[in-house]
Order: sequence, then C-alpha cells, then structure tokens
Amino acid sequence: MKPQMKLIAALCMAGASSLALAQAEDKFQWLEDVLGEKPLIWVKDQNKLTRSKLDNDAGFNKLRADLQVVLDSKDRIPAIRKMGDAVYNFWMDAEHPRGVWRKTSLEEYKKALPKWEVVLDVDALAKTENENWVFKNSLCREPVYDRCLIELSRGGADAVVTREFDLASKSFVKDGFSLPEAKMNLDWVDKDTLFVATDFGTGTLTDSGYARVVKEWKRGTELSTARTLFEGQKNDMSVAANSSEHKGVHRELVSRQITFYTSEQYLKDGEKLIKLDIPAKSNLYFFDKQAVITPREAWTVGGKTYASGSVLAIDFEAFMKGNRAFTVLFEPSDTTSYTGATITRNYLLLQSLDNVKSNLKEWKFDSGKWSARQVTLPTLGTVGVEGIDAENSDDYLLSYSDYLTPSVYMLAHAGNDKRELLKSAPSFFDASAYETVQKFATSKDGTKVPYFIIRNKNIKYDSNNPTLLYGYGGFQISMTPLYSGGLGKSWLEKGGVYVVANIRGGGEFGPRWHQLALKENRQRAYDDFAAVAKDLIASKITSPKHLGARGGSNGGLLAGVALTQHPELFNAVVSQVPLLDMRRFNQLLAGASWMGEYGNPDVPAEWDYISKYSPYQNVKAGVTYPNVLFITSTRDDRVHPGHARKMAAKMMDQGHKNVWYYENIEGGHGGAANNAQRADMDAIIYTFLWDMLKRDNLANQVH
Repeated sequence: MKPQMKLIAALCMAGASSLALAQAEDKFQWLEDVLGEKPLIWVKDQNKLTRSKLDNDAGFNKLRADLQVVLDSKDRIPAIRKMGDAVYNFWMDAEHPRGVWRKTSLEEYKKALPKWEVVLDVDALAKTENENWVFKNSLCREPVYDRCLIELSRGGADAVVTREFDLASKSFVKDGFSLPEAKMNLDWVDKDTLFVATDFGTGTLTDSGYARVVKEWKRGTELSTARTLFEGQKNDMSVAANSSEHKGVHRELVSRQITFYTSEQYLKDGEKLIKLDIPAKSNLYFFDKQAVITPREAWTVGGKTYASGSVLAIDFEAFMKGNRAFTVLFEPSDTTSYTGATITRNYLLLQSLDNVKSNLKEWKFDSGKWSARQVTLPTLGTVGVEGIDAENSDDYLLSYSDYLTPSVYMLAHAGNDKRELLKSAPSFFDASAYETVQKFATSKDGTKVPYFIIRNKNIKYDSNNPTLLYGYGGFQISMTPLYSGGLGKSWLEKGGVYVVANIRGGGEFGPRWHQLALKENRQRAYDDFAAVAKDLIASKITSPKHLGARGGSNGGLLAGVALTQHPELFNAVVSQVPLLDMRRFNQLLAGASWMGEYGNPDVPAEWDYISKYSPYQNVKAGVTYPNVLFITSTRDDRVHPGHARKMAAKMMDQGHKNVWYYENIEGGHGGAANNAQRADMDAIIYTFLWDMLKRDNLANQVH
C-alpha cells in the first residue's frame, strides 16, 4: 500500500472508531422516548426540582406577572392582513389564552378602539372538542378570499390538522377539505382543487419527516385517489407545489427541496413539469410577467457572472426561450445583503441590510424597464414591509422598531414617502436611560464580528455589570434590532447589559457570511461568539463571573458549545430548545434536514469535525462549568427534547451540581403555547440568569 493510501486508511479507521465509540457510550438514549413513562417521570422530577428553587425566589412570581402583563397588554399592536374588504388579526390575551381570529374594516382599524368581529374562537373550539388546540396558520384562497385552510396544532407542534373554513359564514365547511395530523404543505389551485404534500402513508415521508410526495386533490374525492404530481427521494428534505398570481398572471410551481439549501424548481404547464434552469442554491418568485431569481451562489450564465446574494429580474417567457439578459436589482457588497421583498400592484419593495441596519428600495417595472427609488426610513433598526393588496393597490404596511423603540405600524404608499400612522406600541420601560451601540470584535482568524450593546448611558466600566450575550449564527438568519418590553422589564431595568452577536453562520452579510460557517467551518461561529465575550471582558463592561450566554434551537447548540469550550468565560448559560447531541441529531425528528448546515455524522470524515464541538460528547466530569439551564418542550417535534434531556442527565451523572432543567409539556419549537406559558418560561430564564450574574452574587460563583 502506498504511504498516502495508508494515511487515508488510518484516518478512516480513526474516524470510524470514533464513530463507534460515540454510538456505544450513550447510556441516556432512553430519554429520547418523548412520551415514555420512565422519561416523563424523569422530566417531572426535574421540573419539580426547578420549581422548588423558584418557590423561594422573591422576584420570580413578580417577574412572571410583569411579563404576562406585557404579553397580554391590550395596547399591543394587532398586526393585520387585508383580505377582501376586511382586515384580519389573530389575538391572544388573558381572556383569550388560545386566541381569537377576528376582523374589522381598515377604517375601523384606524380608530383607537376598533370594534372587532370574531371569526374563529380557538378557546371555544378547544373546549368543545376537548383538544389543546394552538392556531398555527390560515391559508386563504386569493384573490377572492372566500375559503381558508385552517391549521390547528396539538400543543404547538409543527404537525397540524387542517380543515376548510368558510369566511362568509364563519364556520368550518361540512364535508370540506380536511387532512389528518401531519407536517404538511398545501396551496389552493382553485376553489375545488388543492396542492397537497403530506403523509400519504407508508414510504411517503423523507428521512427528515416531511412529505416526499405532492399531489393534486379534487373536491369530493378521496385523498388516496389524488393525482400524483411529483415524488422526491427518501433522502430529500421535502417536496411541495404552489400557485402564484399577480396582475392576472397565474403560474404553478413544483419544488423538490433536496437539502436545506439546494432545490429543483419545475414549472407546471398543464400535465407537464418543466425543470427550470436556475442554480440549485436559489429562490424564485414572480412579479407580473417578470421572474425574480435570488442565487445564493455565484452564477455564470449568458457570458456574465452574477454574485451570490444578488437579485435578478427577467421576463419569464423570454427566460423560458433561452434569454439570460437579467436586470440586476441588487448586488451585494462586503457590508450589504438582500433580506427579502414584498410586492404591491406596481412595485417590488426590496429590503436589505447595510452593516446590520435596514434599507428599503422600490423598483417599478414600466414600459419594459425597471426603475428604482430609495425609500427614506424612520429608523436603522428592524423594518417590516408587507403589501396590503397586491392585486389592486400600491399601499403597504410599514412597521419598524429597534432595541429601545417600541413598534410603530404605518400605512405607506409605494412611489412616495407619505405615511399614515396606524398604531404605536406602548413603552414597557423608560428607554431614555439607555443607548444602543454597535461595536466589532476580532475573531480568532482576524474576522471583524459586529455586535450590538444595549446599556445604561451612565454605565460603570468596572467589570461588574451583569451582562447577557445572545447569539444564533446559523441558517442565514439575521439578528436585527428589535424591541422587547419583556427584556426591558426583566433585564435592563435591573441594571443588566444586553448584547447581540452577529456571528458567522447568520445572514447579516448575505450568503457569504452564512457559508463561512458551514459544516467543517462551523467552529468559526463559535470562535466569533467567544471573541465577543472576550471583547466585553477586555472593555471592562463585565467579567466572567457576571457574563451569561443564551441561545435557542441552533442558538441552543451555540450556548452548549460556549458551555463546553469556554467555561472560563461565563458564569451562566441558557440553552433553549437546543441541539446538543450532534452524533444523533440527524436521526431525531427533522434533524436529517439540517445536514446541509452541519454535515452528516454518519460519515466518519464529517463526524471527525462535528465531534470536536458536539456538546454532548465533549462535556466532562471534573471540569468546572458555568451554572446552566436547559429548557425545552415535550411537544417540540422539530428539535427533539432528547437533546436537552440527555445533556442535563449526563452532566448530573458526572457530578455537576449547578445544572437546572425545565421542560414545558406543551409549546412546540417555540417552547410555549400561550402567553401564560411564555411569561412563565421567560421568568424562569431571567430569574436564573439574574441570580447567577447580579453584582452582589456570591453564592453562585464558579469563577
């Protein structure tokens, strides 16, 4: 055998043996049985222990009550969606913990106290049917808005039950479209036809637990007889079909989502499916007769190379005939990134970020050409844009907020900067004492990593400020400035400092920023987070005994890595609905769909780099770790609660005494199913963090 072949073989054997070792050592795998009697007894015992710690905490009950006041406030902005002549809103408060779907006119909505008409009372429905229903979504037939598909979830899970609903009679349609509980993707074709991707029975789901088959289902027929449009592969992520209509142009697409980031798009032309010649890493939508393509990889076509993260427009019929002369609507730079778009009748509203600050540009297509206008925004914080009636109007809803500015809701009009104030959210804390500052830390490889600090204007640089560092760093999701009354009440008013790290893996600088931390480069995201922590310590804002870390989902994995890789930097860590066992993540619930982000742990070479950061495999006895809270939900059918269960159990078994655990029995991936549960879980989190990080804390120091 040649020397290099011997080396490769040795590496493979080492990787395989590491893989086998990881598989053999998991003595807490029994906790993955979500509803098993023994695991649930363990969960309830841990919940009881956590509750016993909080019962004696004077501030916990007050904080929980304060947070529920914020969540249930009648002065919150009711977000609306215009359908026909009415605007609709889904509302939850103390009187309606499960929520009511309601409507009013736009003119009535503009009043300080609008009169609402209840369309569907979810509390009443849940009581009548003796189900713990959570309202997940309404998919209404456009542009006539006569029928909707209502998605109801048990306890907040991703899997839903779907029923057809008549808007005029405000009732479910007798013998209408109805689908049993599953993770599904639906769309209207016409009043009597649906596109359906769901669990059709044995062999129709992917390894990720999503639909592998999409069908066209006619009213009055059995679902089993629906015509198959497309079948994906078992190792794909999912398939779906959807229809779109703008200015009378109707198109139907079938999509095959191969991985989280790669897909194939097919135009449905009668009975034929025509594969579209666009990059595997791209998105496509329509505006009038134009196709808008957003490649997430460099695309060389028609003699030109278009940058990853650009936005390209072209006449769709010309494109189908081979034309590749695109109009570039957006081209990213080192500091800018495209974040999304919405349409009105005559305008495409294109949103972007510049150094994590919002930007909005209007594009109008007229006489065969695109023209642009820069929109003046009232803030550099988070901006939301939604067309109010894309078939008939150029009006749109403009919302904005930042860390210290409560949300403002305005009616705007494409073509000018005139706006009408619709609603303003109340201030739940006095923001005048605080400021938001953007700074940059230098990561291990020299990359500059931006982060926001929200702090008191008169902060003392004495290394003693209780400081909470939050991050996500995955799936091209951007962390932008957003107001939170709960954060102000539970953290800032007490004297805490809040920090948000815009680390690699996120979308703050487009696909490039995200792809820099994929798979074998995942460690860069964790190095970025640690760099921000070190910068906070070096600037004497805080110190390890007063610094905490928090993240949820992929951010929960980030928090777990912070715990195991840098215990010297933190005194408290909150890992929420987390991934933690990266050896088995692809075998649990939707985990297989995320291998495009992390890699495949069943491949020895890929497990080799995953194993270096996977928290569950790297936590050790005899190491002094920060105080840690793992918090999850039994009903989370996206990220398996076994991750948090096993990590907590393993740490306790290793002799670590500072491990907290709490699992909400309802809640889905969001962790909570109603405002009372949200207030309770946030109170647990912030009480834990404050007790561990406060200035005069002596009892809970690990440093």
